[in-house]
Amino acid sequence: MGSEANTHILLISYPAQGHINPLLRLAKCLAAKGASVIFITTEKAGKDIRTVNNIIEKSLTSIGDGSLTFEFLDDGLEDDHPLRGNLLGYIEHLKLVGKPFVSQMIKNHADSNKPFSCIINNPFVPWVCDVADEHGIPSALLWIQSTAVFSAYYNYFHKLVRFPSQTEPYIDVQLPFQVLKYNEIPDFLHPFSQFPFLGTLILEQFKNLSKVFCVLVETYEELEHDFIDYISKKTIFVRPIGPLFHNPNIKGAKNIRGDFVKSDDCNIIEWLSTKPKGSVVYISFGSIVYIPQEQVNEIAYGLLDSQVSFLWVLKPPSEELGLKEHNLPDGFLEGISERGKVVNWSPQEEVLAHPSVACFITHCGWNSSMEALSLGVPMLTFPAWGDQVTNAKFLVDVFGVGIRLGYGMIENKLVTRDEVKKCLLEATTGEKAEELKKNAMKWKKKADEAVAIGGSSDRNLDEFMEDIQNRCNIFFEEVKLVHSN
Repeated sequence: MGSEANTHILLISYPAQGHINPLLRLAKCLAAKGASVIFITTEKAGKDIRTVNNIIEKSLTSIGDGSLTFEFLDDGLEDDHPLRGNLLGYIEHLKLVGKPFVSQMIKNHADSNKPFSCIINNPFVPWVCDVADEHGIPSALLWIQSTAVFSAYYNYFHKLVRFPSQTEPYIDVQLPFQVLKYNEIPDFLHPFSQFPFLGTLILEQFKNLSKVFCVLVETYEELEHDFIDYISKKTIFVRPIGPLFHNPNIKGAKNIRGDFVKSDDCNIIEWLSTKPKGSVVYISFGSIVYIPQEQVNEIAYGLLDSQVSFLWVLKPPSEELGLKEHNLPDGFLEGISERGKVVNWSPQEEVLAHPSVACFITHCGWNSSMEALSLGVPMLTFPAWGDQVTNAKFLVDVFGVGIRLGYGMIENKLVTRDEVKKCLLEATTGEKAEELKKNAMKWKKKADEAVAIGGSSDRNLDEFMEDIQNRCNIFFEEVKLVHSN
């Protein structure tokens, strides 16, 4: 293959907001490097994406020297089908309909002389590697959590160190470079987890790792050098290519987003602009985490008592979960007046980049953690489950940008209004706030350097593109050899 213009890459995402966002960012980065990229997720997710972001299916959008096209897979289920509320059942169903769909797509592209050079998936759709393998196409995984979390799953899967069990639930885990307490490991791996099947699901990807030639990670070399080095020496080649949203090559493609919910961008940014520099606390628990009503009340009273300005994203739970919408305490909105704003959704990248934002109360999902680290925003950590509890540990104790506020579902502790108030004041005024901001700005500088032309992440993306072309050249030479014989 002579040039990137002939590099056709297929990206396939599980249809959840936290999975689509990083993979779509990667799609834009690859297109900016000259590839012709097709992005696939399900039709139901596609319906929301098209409505909220003015995206047209099968319409080619130029980005840099390449292009991006969306296509959507019809999973054959009605929007209100009960299987959508059953994660394991739905994932199995998606595999059944997804495998033939992707196979057919590969054949169609080969027939029209635009064969795919590489197929990339994110976790929860590990079967994509099988389809790529069956067609002799190189495949890669975009790991959308930290490399430290990857190494925890890797050690668990290969039984390299002891993890908590039913008989020993409270033991420490001796990972390389870091000891994690029982409540700091990705909690899907803990015997007390409410969602053990999610751990099983993620480990399915580890069974398939021999089929991928590379694991791309949404992180940067300077942030997780030790873990990147450790995993790469374990015969799994890891390329840190983040922070993907921060990549200067995709600035012109900002309007191509995968959001499911429309945010009132203008009003939010205008409101932030009326506040003094470094005065607003931003609060968001991501697209899936559901905070109990009692905890919402304590956060609300903590905000009132602390007198800080705040922007709070209180997203209604998705209908499939059958959970009640949150209520704010009586008199809360009157009590905050112009000091606070409560919204359903927000343009998080723009909010975190705004000079008026002082700190971020976050569930510590890796997307949110990376955004805050890359934009120099200190955090109050409020993890719920999964990798969030591990991320919180690193944000506080390793990266030095956070204060621990919540403890995760295994601990099942209510954080009181007094604790909320104390942590808010500590993160926004005084010596501790200055130290957190200084550390946060250090990681921002490193992130800026990583994605700049010639930086570590930029070089890794270039080398990944070269890898794809070299593998395709070898493949086509082999095909020619077979035909000539």
